[in-house]
Parts: sequence; structure tokens; C-alpha cells
Amino acid sequence: MTVSNRHASDYFSALLANTNLEDLAKRLQPRTGTPPLHIPGGAVISPETLAQRWDLLDQAAAARPELLDQDSAANMARYQHNIENFIGTVKVPLGIAGPLRVNGLFARGDYYVPLATTEAALVASYSRGAVLITETGGCAAAVINEGVSRSPALTFERFEELGRFLGWMLTQQEEIKRVAESTTRFGKLIDQQVSVEGNHLYLILTYSTGDAAGQNMATIATDAALRWVLDNAPVKPRAAFIEANFSGDKKASSQSLQGVRGKKVTAEVTLPARLVREGLHTSVERMVEYGRIATIGGIMSGTIGIQGHYANGMAALFIACGQDAACVAEAAVGTTRMEATPEGDLYVSVTLPNLIVGSVGGGTGLPSQRACLEILGLAGPGHARALAEVTASLCLAGEISIIGAICAGEFTRAHARLARGKQP
Repeated sequence: MTVSNRHASDYFSALLANTNLEDLAKRLQPRTGTPPLHIPGGAVISPETLAQRWDLLDQAAAARPELLDQDSAANMARYQHNIENFIGTVKVPLGIAGPLRVNGLFARGDYYVPLATTEAALVASYSRGAVLITETGGCAAAVINEGVSRSPALTFERFEELGRFLGWMLTQQEEIKRVAESTTRFGKLIDQQVSVEGNHLYLILTYSTGDAAGQNMATIATDAALRWVLDNAPVKPRAAFIEANFSGDKKASSQSLQGVRGKKVTAEVTLPARLVREGLHTSVERMVEYGRIATIGGIMSGTIGIQGHYANGMAALFIACGQDAACVAEAAVGTTRMEATPEGDLYVSVTLPNLIVGSVGGGTGLPSQRACLEILGLAGPGHARALAEVTASLCLAGEISIIGAICAGEFTRAHARLARGKQP
């Protein structure tokens, strides 16, 4: 990323206003001497290890009652497999959005959606969109594809070695599937793909993962399959890596829109023109016009996918319900589309191809997160697909509300009133 000469000059002038270049350079040098003590205990959670860790933080002792409160201390054992170097918990404000009526293949009902966030106006916005959707009779939602991938890579001295290795490996698909699936009760290896780049071979192994988000499941299964391949291959690679940045794990990528990672979900609703006027204080025509200009803006800025703010509600839902919040980086890729119907109403759809969500495993069993899933009625086995459909429907509600606010000129006013307690 380039920076203009003037901007760079202004930045250096500000840096040197109260010092000189030699002193600044000294600040960047390594510091020798005895390093601080290591944090004791690692993954162990016990009263003893907690006391030892807080002893290291003696300068922050006043923070201990807030972070290690009575509930956190009483439930410490439940965090054993979700955190290392545990010292307590952080409380994030929790709001409720809804009702959100979803008419899905798996999610059918009126949902009150828990959202954990520190951003004012977020819950209000998503709740407004949810109420409008519900007033129309609800949105349609469907999981239309599933799969969690892992992409190991192998390097060879020459392409000729890669070719002989690949020729052998392509005859071993059933055995690779057997080995991978031997590591899990619920995961199934549903697709195996290869991509060749010079003397590099990328493998893309895709799994169905039941009701778990499935990232760890896919990693463990792929590791077992890769080890079997390395042990049995007649041609040995120079090196092998369990993940080669080809799966799209926790990052937005151009391939995100081409397939699936997690669950691909689409949700749609048609809002009567009357509801657009009364609930959003704008018109169908203006909403569609904004959709066009926002699409062009997204194309010109190089956005992957076209949407307003999936990440806002999705991150709040993920934090509340024990999902891997880092997966928002890829899960928030998708497309929003708005069109006027022949009758003059507003059709809105969202499609999200990378929803990494689960109703079991990960953080879903922690006390607060389990409680939030129970508010939704989606805790435990059998609910992952429904959770994905509710998530997509929530994103649909958020798109309707934020675009309506921008079109009505209310976007800034809502944030000023809710975040600062005053009108602009």
C-alpha cells in the first residue's frame, strides 16, 4: 500500500517533534536482561494455578475481582478445554433482537436472538429488521450445501516426482477416506480434490461434520490421512504441511463465493411497499437505487462479495452462542440483493456460502453460551443447520435495517442518539 510523500513527511515530522532520529532508533532495539517469569500452568485450571497467574499481575491486582468473580471461579472447571492461562472471564453486554420469524428447511419458528456486543445501535437495528420480516410472515431460509475443508500441501524436488506420487495417490481414495473417518464418529470425508502448481501439490479434503462447526474435526482427520499417505507413498515428498492456506480458513478469499465452507445458506423476504414506508421511512425505489450504487462501490473498492454489514450481527451472535469468532472473517462473505417486484414491493435476499457454526463442541457448552443457545431453542445435537438458517436470517434483518436507515437519512442520527445520548 503506497503513501503520498506529503503524508509520509507529515508523519515523520510529528515523530521527530520532541525527539531525534537516533533516540527513536534506540527504542526499536532488542532489550537484554532477565526476561519476566513465564505464565505457569498452561492448560491447567485450578485454584493454585489461578493464584500463581494473578501473582504475576500484581500491578493489576485491582482488576482481579472484576475478572475472576464468584461465578467465574465456581465454573472454572468448565473452561478447561476452551482456554489456556485462564485468569477469569470478560463480560460483554448481551441484548436480544426479535422476534425473527424464520420459515426454513430446518429452522421454523419465531426466534429471539441473543447478541453480545459493545456497539450501540447494533441490537436496535437488527431488532427493527427482524420485526419487519416477522410482520410479513417471516423469511424463507435454506441450507443448500455443507462442507468443511482442510488443504494440506506437499513439495517435491521435481514435477516428475509429483506426477508419480499423484498417480499413486489417486488410486488410494477409498483408503484415505477410511483413515480420515477413523478419527471421528460424526465426520465424513465427502470430497477430495487436488491442485498442482509446479512441484507443489495441494490437497483439498472436504468433510461433513454433523452438528459441530468442525474445524478441529477436519484438522485431526486430515492429519491422520496425510500421515498415512506419507507412510505408504512410493515417492516421498520433500516436505508436507497440514494446511497450506488454500482452504480459506478464517479469511475472506475469492473462492469463498465459488463453493462452500461450513454451510451455504440463502434467505429471502418480500417486504410490502407499505412496510418499507412505515417501518423504514423510505421507499422501495430508493432502497433499490441504493443497492445499485452500493454494488458499484463494492466493485470499485475490490470487496469480496456485496453486502452491508454481515459481520456486525454475526460477530455478536457468535460471541453470545459460543462460536469461533475468528470465523467471521470468512463467514461474513456473501451477497445481498434488492429488487422491486412487479407489484412494487421490495424483494431482498442474502446468500452466505461460508457459515461456520455448530450447536455442539467448541464454546457451545460453556455456561453463558449454552444459555444463549437455549434462548434460541438450538442447544445441543440436531440444531446446527437451524442455527445456520437463523444466522442468515439475522443477516437479512440487518441488511434491511441498515440500508433503510441510510436511505431515510437516519443512520447518523440513530448512532448519535443511542451511542451518545443526544441528537446530532
